[in-house]
Amino acid sequence: MSQNPPNLRPDLAPKARFDEAPRAGQPTIGMVSLGCPKALVDSERILTRLRAEGYAISPDYTGAEAVIVNTCGFLDSAKAESLEAIGEALKENGKVIVTGCLGAEPEYITGVHPKVLAVTGPQQFEQVLDAVHGAVPPSPDPFVDLLPPTGVKLTPRHYSYLKISEGCNHHCKFCIIPDMRGRLVSRPAHAVLREAEKLLDAGVRELLVISQDTSAYGVDRKHDLSPWKGGEVRAHITDLAREMGKMAKEADAWVRLHYVYPYPHVRDLIPLMADGLILPYLDIPFQHAHPDTLKRMARPAASARTLDEIAAWRAACPEIVLRSTFIVGYPGETEEEFEYLLDWMDEARLDRVGCFQYENVAGARSNDLPDHVPDELKQERWERFMEKAQAISEAKLEAKVGTRQQVIVDEIDEQGATCRTRADAPEIDGNLFIDAGFEDLAPGDMLTVEVEEASEYDLWGRPVA
Repeated sequence: MSQNPPNLRPDLAPKARFDEAPRAGQPTIGMVSLGCPKALVDSERILTRLRAEGYAISPDYTGAEAVIVNTCGFLDSAKAESLEAIGEALKENGKVIVTGCLGAEPEYITGVHPKVLAVTGPQQFEQVLDAVHGAVPPSPDPFVDLLPPTGVKLTPRHYSYLKISEGCNHHCKFCIIPDMRGRLVSRPAHAVLREAEKLLDAGVRELLVISQDTSAYGVDRKHDLSPWKGGEVRAHITDLAREMGKMAKEADAWVRLHYVYPYPHVRDLIPLMADGLILPYLDIPFQHAHPDTLKRMARPAASARTLDEIAAWRAACPEIVLRSTFIVGYPGETEEEFEYLLDWMDEARLDRVGCFQYENVAGARSNDLPDHVPDELKQERWERFMEKAQAISEAKLEAKVGTRQQVIVDEIDEQGATCRTRADAPEIDGNLFIDAGFEDLAPGDMLTVEVEEASEYDLWGRPVA
């Protein structure tokens, strides 16, 4: 069957950035980081440990004495991409250590690439380090190999992903993440807040909070209390967001929530958005709208109540922005169910939307469902869905022409500044471009812009005093 190409996969992290050059004689490890932002954070943790032990990091195979490939196993297309990256690393370098989600299936990897040095699963950081030590012994220089307080970051310095938990307690039939990453394991609240504080102190202007199920944070810990700033803080997403928002507000920074499952208590986050503590932005993976499709997915089948909840969120915080991802062509999806989804989209009027075409994933229960949708029909439905989503996005952005928006600068080149509004997460959402009066701007700057032009997904504007 066909597989989703990268442009149909809204699960990809920003491209990893490597800024440091190795010193003479320093042992160098290459890193290829694939998959979602959660995997990117895992790569940062591995590289932080390696840098502390004296290794230099290379963004590719050039000059590297061994290569780590952090794999993705979310979809079969992601698995194919990972196997291709491993094969390329073996060809170009020869010494390859595999980790990440696909590493949970070592026989699958070694069956294709038997010459890899080691295969470790997700979060098995110690095993990765052991494999690196065996391939390339460390050679630290304590006077030179100093780490920044934030550790090694693969994103631009002005924003950072902050992972608050691992794993997931859901059993969606199309997903094998719980099999690879296990059940929900939340970090202690004080550990998350301490990391957020260190990042803000180091100049990070935007914290992107991620996990597999952000709104379930702390359930496994029974929402226990942690000491914090002379008091206590509960391991609960509402309390965590409130405390993080207070710190961010003092630092004139943003807090953005990703992967928020629409539990009823999500409504308690909306006042924090209305009060300016966290961005009025929710990234919620609805996946579909028709009750029968959702039941076959083993997801909550209450799309009508979801519309009521969305209306309540917007009433409490009119500027809230909603982003989501959907799957079209799920086994058994009828034309009636798909049309229901399009009608639901007309009512929900989501601001930002990504979409997958369903594909089988080895080990997923959905593989065994009857009535799989032909590939050409999946493609046709994807095109119709994206046409609908694009029209909604275009209308919403056109309504912003003439308004003033706070933006953060991501990149500067000779043509202008690439920025994002509060409604846009890096890489997955749109941009606001400034092509005049940008000469004094720098990445991480925040400023007010008057919107002058809009397209389907992006805006253009000019700085205002």
